[in-house]
Amino acid sequence: MKKISHSHHSTLNELNITPLLDLVFVLLVIFIITTPQLMNNLEMNLPSGKPPPKKAAEPKINKIAVDGRGQITFNSEVVTVTQLKETLQQLKAADPGLSVVVKGADEVDYQFMVNVLDVLRQLDITKVGLATEAGATNP
Repeated sequence: MKKISHSHHSTLNELNITPLLDLVFVLLVIFIITTPQLMNNLEMNLPSGKPPPKKAAEPKINKIAVDGRGQITFNSEVVTVTQLKETLQQLKAADPGLSVVVKGADEVDYQFMVNVLDVLRQLDITKVGLATEAGATNP
């Protein structure tokens, strides 16, 4: 009887992947080594020997106050509504970013405050603050 060896034909059916794995690992090592060098652009602002730039002067805030009788004061000067409008118009021409803070007394008539705010709206002054006082709260 003749013996037939099956081991000789079985090696042709299997694929040896060891060289392919070696190639994959070599490529992986190459990518791991080269990737950090490609991302080496760290942006950093280092201090210089120069002094820091000077800050711009704080903007002047104009104060308008209306007392209980409807008297208007602009930067501690008593003015009328028309004088206030003329003064603010001149200041607005000189400084387009004019800032104004309006403060009304507790007992002021609402119409006096509306007159002042209407002047500000007519002159297109948009940097307007309303000053308030922290008073005692009634429980």
